[in-house]
Amino acid sequence: MILDILEYPDPRLRTLAKPVITVTDEIRTLIDDMFETMYDAVGIGLAASQVNVHQQIVVMDLSDDNSEPRVFINPKIEVLDGDLEAMQEGCLSVPGFYEDVERIEHCLIKALDRNGEAFEIEARGLLAVCIQHEMDHLNGKLFVDYLSSLKRTRIRKKLEKLQKKSA
Repeated sequence: MILDILEYPDPRLRTLAKPVITVTDEIRTLIDDMFETMYDAVGIGLAASQVNVHQQIVVMDLSDDNSEPRVFINPKIEVLDGDLEAMQEGCLSVPGFYEDVERIEHCLIKALDRNGEAFEIEARGLLAVCIQHEMDHLNGKLFVDYLSSLKRTRIRKKLEKLQKKSA
């Protein structure tokens, strides 16, 4: 089922996500719906917070053909190299806008998979950037928060105008 994606500046995007206590069939159904929603919106990552479910769940697929779905439940990051890398980011909750954001370029991700099994993966480049971007959502933060207040205000006003037109 395709879920509604909240759009900036919706205040619900600022809600802190809670850890998943037990991975249930309901959680796995949510994960499937999140993948369907992300693929439909032509995204590479989606946090549960973006679909108004405030639990620590992230889905991601960085492949060109949707063949590498990844699930991160209750993700944690450990910095392996403090070097920052600037990469252009976009967001399904901030449609149509892309800006450079600096993030840690090498990290270790620890999480649970869709079956509740613990795993860890070393991440560099796009995977490292994407997991940090999605984890920001779980903490009520958006990539626009890294921009100047001038850019952030311009984006907010443009999106509010578009949202009023479509309402």
